[in-house]
Amino acid sequence: MAEIQPLRALRYEPAVAGPLQQLVAPPYDVIDEAQRAELVARSPYNVVAVDLPEGDDPYAAAAARLARWREEGAVVEDDAPAIWALRQDYTGPDGRALTRRGFLCRVRVTDYGAGRIRPHERTHPGPKEDRLRLTRATRANLSPIFSLYSDPDQAAWAALEPFTADAPWGEATDDEGTVNRLWRVADEAAITAVQTAVADAELLIADGHHRYETARAYAEELGGDGPHRYVLMCLVALQDPGLTVFPTHRLVKDTTERQQLALRDVVQESFEVVDTDELDPGPPGGPLAVGYVDAHFKRPFRLTLRDQATADAALAGKPEPYRRLDAAVVEALLLKGPLELTDDDISHLHRFGYARTAEQARALVESGEYDLAFVLRPTPVEQVREVAEAGESMPPKSTYFYPKLPTGLVFNPLT
Repeated sequence: MAEIQPLRALRYEPAVAGPLQQLVAPPYDVIDEAQRAELVARSPYNVVAVDLPEGDDPYAAAAARLARWREEGAVVEDDAPAIWALRQDYTGPDGRALTRRGFLCRVRVTDYGAGRIRPHERTHPGPKEDRLRLTRATRANLSPIFSLYSDPDQAAWAALEPFTADAPWGEATDDEGTVNRLWRVADEAAITAVQTAVADAELLIADGHHRYETARAYAEELGGDGPHRYVLMCLVALQDPGLTVFPTHRLVKDTTERQQLALRDVVQESFEVVDTDELDPGPPGGPLAVGYVDAHFKRPFRLTLRDQATADAALAGKPEPYRRLDAAVVEALLLKGPLELTDDDISHLHRFGYARTAEQARALVESGEYDLAFVLRPTPVEQVREVAEAGESMPPKSTYFYPKLPTGLVFNPLT
């Protein structure tokens, strides 16, 4: 079982660093140069300067900057361990206003396995090497891994909720309007109740696979026992009413005439094709259905798989939950089949890309930047869990857990 502990955090000191609003940043891998510059302009202590460093030796620069912040008292280490309750009030891409509740703690790093910690998506080597070099330099986890656990009675949050009646320790609203409120809970009885609630839970990584695998590599590199054997996580119950998953859509470009004809043949043979007004695959459940648009017709269609046996044959040897996974079936039947994309193409975005919304996917095709788009349905949380329990990892970006967790709420020292 996963080992959950309170966190003796490194954290910003508002009296020196200023309000949390000016200090946090989105995850490093969604920040472009313009946004980085805007974040740095907010505060000399904005976390982006350490989490996404620049310079001839960016990792040494990150370490020096974090050390300077500690010397200046802008970042301090707590005297006692605590769990940090997090509430995120947000409006999702579907327009619904929701609240997601979780808590920040440290979790002992172990190998993946049943009853401990499971991944749910494939990862790539590039980001892991970058994050490992940054971890070596700063000797801290700068951003939390987002993981899920089963807690049908919501017992962990029930232990923390009374403390959220007080004013939050910090508050920050991100550029998408998500209001993040954070409370420091050092009460021993509450911490014990949280640990008890999660004691038998298996953790499923929702976002942050690269960071978790980096933490494993770093722990093994140092060897022995100590703080480096733990990693910063935010845990959210699978049953939390504010937990939502949105799809990430697939885009393809530089297709040859032969590939286009092959795609047409596969679609005609294996799918029912219907003209639609919107690029909408419909609700989750039932046989595979995807929205489709290409640069030739420039109008939306819905493709519905005629027979699940087609997907079963294409994914022979895979467990049943994986063979029903929309992203896996699209990858096997359409992307890797007639369009001839490889795992390497998908990993390195060669002829391949992603879109967050159907509107964005359609615009990218109609502009000519991409030749075609497949718009997917959201993957139900229970299906994510079923695939992970079957021992499979989904294709990259099969899920889009919204909202993202900010970087800079707290840090986890590894020394």
